[in-house]
Amino acid sequence: MDESGQRARAKLQSISLTGGLLQLQRELSAGDFVEIAFHTRNGAVHGMAEMLQPARKFQSPCLQPFRFIALADEDHRNLSMALDTALDSSTFENPMSERLKPAPRL
Repeated sequence: MDESGQRARAKLQSISLTGGLLQLQRELSAGDFVEIAFHTRNGAVHGMAEMLQPARKFQSPCLQPFRFIALADEDHRNLSMALDTALDSSTFENPMSERLKPAPRL
């Protein structure tokens, strides 16, 4: 919900502990404060966010980043656990892992 009380549906494209990227039908003004709510396997996350400059202007759908400005402790915990679970279940292997081993001392 934005500052004017309007509700808008968005598709969450990416998320982090500090913010994320939304796919919207129309862009919101940069600097708008909004309520964001979404569900994870670890529980609901509900917080306040500030909208940032759209990544793709004047196109539909619009990609627009946001940053969290307020998350309750439980919401932060649910978000953190969801991100940890996503990282733990990742199936990719780090191709640099062999090169990151310390070199033997001569």
